Amino acid sequence: MIRKSGAALAVVLFLLPGTHPAPAAPGPFAALDGAWSGAGSVNMANGVREPLRCRARYDVAGGGNSLRLELQCASASYKFTLSGEAEARGGAINGAWNESSRNASGTLEGRVAGDRIQATARGANFAANLALSTRGKRQSVTIEPQGATEVTAVNVTLNRQ
Repeated sequence: MIRKSGAALAVVLFLLPGTHPAPAAPGPFAALDGAWSGAGSVNMANGVREPLRCRARYDVAGGGNSLRLELQCASASYKFTLSGEAEARGGAINGAWNESSRNASGTLEGRVAGDRIQATARGANFAANLALSTRGKRQSVTIEPQGATEVTAVNVTLNRQ
């Protein structure tokens, strides 16, 4: 009888709120995982605005705190292929990026809050502000290069595949 009542007590205690640890909240990159594609525009320094098509692949690990990115975008006269890695800790983002068609690379630093990421990418001859917002299966990405560059802004809306 003692054995049965002890087992029953263990079951009741396990089912009571607060008697077992809550699962950890997913990290800030968790919602990005997977393949995305979409369209937007690239604004050139000469005033031309061209339609842009993009494909992205996010590989998320570390409970949503680690991210690998592959992004390819192309317009009629402009193309870029970006890869990168980032880690999130306590709302801060740090990482590295590489743009293969221009042989450029650098660092990434920023902040994440909820569904929004704000970051700055810096390299030897390049810097840009990045903003990314993800809501469900839709993502908005804005890239604003700093200084004198052939591109003044990239705006893209991606949808989860």
